[in-house]
Amino acid sequence: MRTKLFLIPVVLMVAVAGLLVAVHLYDAGRPDRIAEGIRVAGIDVGGMAPEAARVRLEREFEASLERPVVVRHGRKRWHLRAREAHVRSNVSAMVTEALARSDAGGPWRRTARRLTGGTVSADLQPDISFSSEAVGRLVRRVRRAVDRPAHDATLSLTAAGPVEAADQTGLRLKAKKLRAEVEGALGSPTGERTFIARTKKLKPKVTRRDLVRRNAVVLIADRAGDTLRLYRDLKLEKSYAIAAGQPAWPTPAGAFTIANKTENPAWSVPTSTWSGALGGKVIPGGSPENPLKARWLGITDGVGIHGTSDDGSIGSNASHGCLRMHVSDVLDLYPRVPVGTPILIV
Repeated sequence: MRTKLFLIPVVLMVAVAGLLVAVHLYDAGRPDRIAEGIRVAGIDVGGMAPEAARVRLEREFEASLERPVVVRHGRKRWHLRAREAHVRSNVSAMVTEALARSDAGGPWRRTARRLTGGTVSADLQPDISFSSEAVGRLVRRVRRAVDRPAHDATLSLTAAGPVEAADQTGLRLKAKKLRAEVEGALGSPTGERTFIARTKKLKPKVTRRDLVRRNAVVLIADRAGDTLRLYRDLKLEKSYAIAAGQPAWPTPAGAFTIANKTENPAWSVPTSTWSGALGGKVIPGGSPENPLKARWLGITDGVGIHGTSDDGSIGSNASHGCLRMHVSDVLDLYPRVPVGTPILIV
């Protein structure tokens, strides 16, 4: 009885040893094969011998990697060819990795997989190199052609009226995104090779709408033409006849703003040769001696726009520097013009 019990372990050891030898001989007697289910960059190399896999990958990669990368933006095109990008594929390294993945788990697992028809599910990354400097040059070429700064809208007041320069939206290439797309394409023989250069819009700081809001009302006084023009939203709204300064006391030219407004203004008489005995006095509004009738829109240094009782002077150079208007016209103008309104006197 004891002899039988002693023989059981011996038999088991002999059986295991035999199984190990059988597995080893079976595994050693099988030629190197890549396990079923293994792919390289989507290309099926499962069940293939190393040399056959190498030939297939070289054939598949050669045509794919030679395709140029194309970047589009509108009608413009930029190309990065494989030679310029120094694209290289290490097929031998890919086959070696496929075999290593196939051999994972040792002879027991390999034998079990071969006997049962098992697979190794793996899609290996290709071993492809390229020049990052070449990609950078491509991105810079695209950026130089695509990028444009935003331009603010501008406004100039001229004798002919307000002159606008329209705002322009700028563009900036999404360079990091494009670089990542190009590098991803060069590193994959099956990847997309054509891309659109995506951009970000750059808004101007000042738009035409801003100009209109800031210059809702604009005045242009034409001394030679004896005309005051009022523009609203940069469009001519109304023209008025005026009288500008005499040659000896000219109305100053330049860009100003309406500094103040007064109804029935008092007149602080300047000390001048033409003011006579009134010089230095303050004449109350409505007084017959006060030439500032009805309304006052101050401009600069005692010069302003006002109504006059001397209607016959309108259309000539007759004032002592101010801009005279018919009383009815200055009453019409006054509520249309807020303090701070730009006025150009030419």
